[in-house]
Amino acid sequence: MSPYLAEVIGTAILIILGNGVVANVVLKRTKGANGGWIVITFGWAIAVFTGVFMVGQFSGAHINPAVTIGLALAGKFAWAKVMPYVLCQLLGAFAGACLVWLAYQTHYHATEDAELKKATFCTAPEIRNIPNNVFTEAIGTFVLVFGVLFMATPEVGLGALDALPVALLVLGIGLSLGGPTGYAINPARDLGPRLAHAVLPIKGKRDSDWGYALVPVIGPLVGAALAAGLFNLLS
Repeated sequence: MSPYLAEVIGTAILIILGNGVVANVVLKRTKGANGGWIVITFGWAIAVFTGVFMVGQFSGAHINPAVTIGLALAGKFAWAKVMPYVLCQLLGAFAGACLVWLAYQTHYHATEDAELKKATFCTAPEIRNIPNNVFTEAIGTFVLVFGVLFMATPEVGLGALDALPVALLVLGIGLSLGGPTGYAINPARDLGPRLAHAVLPIKGKRDSDWGYALVPVIGPLVGAALAAGLFNLLS
């Protein structure tokens, strides 16, 4: 399989399972309604595990622009491949969000709260403080990318055997650092579905909150850069 197609598929699976568990918990009249934060964090961990396990052998399973850029800054990935990987990740995230919407379409109709509908696509802070929100996203992504850099192989990234360690790392980040902003820690995970929310004909939706959209992009990129910098100092 082409590594670029693998990044599309891996990121789509990440979003189908990740945003899918959010939809199952927050939308009305689902089997998982009101399942709570623990269900969401475990669902996202399984989403990461599945995405990495499926495509690790083909692309290194970055499925996250912050991971791609962090690996490149650390000298573990070719810069020429960075932009194609990022574009494929965004495409996969957009497609995954559309599939979640299709799967839960009747429940979107049954849910009146427009904020909950948006939450199944993209992140939002519990307390809106942009500098602090950026800082929180940077910390979470720093932990993710710093951990990945010690697992990744040169010029590739993650393999199938890394799926469980990375999934557990993401579970820990969600449980420990996810409360303030919803731990996007992945620009594609937020931006691709946010674009889907903007264009899909979702009944009763609100705006896509583009005033916040840069936070889950800038924060993760800063965190990835800091993780790569520290990794290079220690190497």
